[in-house]
Amino acid sequence: MYPRSDHAELPVADVGRLLLRCPDRPGLVAAVSAFLAEAGANIISLDQHSTEQTGGIFMQRTIFHLPGLPAVRDTLEREFAERVAGRFGMDFKLTEAARPKRVAIMASREDHCLLDLLWRNRRGELNMTVVMVIANHPELADQVRPFDVPFIHVPASKEIREQAEQRQLELLRGNVDLVVLARYMQILTPRFLDEVGVPLINIHHSFLPAFIGAAPYQQAKDRGVKLIGATAHYVTEELDEGPIIEQDVVRVDHRDTVDDLRRMGADVERVVLSRAVRWHCEDRVIRYGNQTVVL
Repeated sequence: MYPRSDHAELPVADVGRLLLRCPDRPGLVAAVSAFLAEAGANIISLDQHSTEQTGGIFMQRTIFHLPGLPAVRDTLEREFAERVAGRFGMDFKLTEAARPKRVAIMASREDHCLLDLLWRNRRGELNMTVVMVIANHPELADQVRPFDVPFIHVPASKEIREQAEQRQLELLRGNVDLVVLARYMQILTPRFLDEVGVPLINIHHSFLPAFIGAAPYQQAKDRGVKLIGATAHYVTEELDEGPIIEQDVVRVDHRDTVDDLRRMGADVERVVLSRAVRWHCEDRVIRYGNQTVVL
């Protein structure tokens, strides 16, 4: 049902990942494969998808082994752009599996998503380097300390949003490859999203657009919902409407209290966010329009 993890291959220094997206046409797979073969690479796995039988958007994720990849990566990327990507109008990304992405986590007061990411990362389930935790409240500092990750308190609210975002940008720009909003309860402005320069992943309950506000689980209980869930998505200027990476649900019934709903909701939020972060860090997610394909 879900893509398998690359965990077993991550320590291999010479493993590369090539993600691409372009208008579909004959010869795409052959061109990519021929280029890699000519470069001396051995293809380990290849996943592809086209949105239509003809005239759609083609997406592909190729994992390959190339001895000495770190030394030739820049040359390989430049030659692929000139000889293949330019000819087929491809958007592409070439990464090294052995280079973990540098990740910043932003949080507020709720700890479940933040601590789950730190725990999974320490266990080796998430191949990333968490370079900092930024929180607009100080309460979680003691819980983050055992993970040896810098905890930076940047007060943020509607009244001081501009100053807070300026400080956050000073910390983030040029230092990270991904920002994860682990229940960060502040709205980010279009200026921040434009200037941070990296993707952001957010997590929230899946009741939206219904049950908006500070007490969604009470509203859900009052309505008698039978399913609760969570959605992880990329952040865009349209609040909570960015391309969805992962979702999941759990069943509930009339016996469950509001506290039960919150607890089960927190559980599913943890799982959904960790999947989304893992898939992004393994270069599995290709965006097109307001959708994603996870290969």
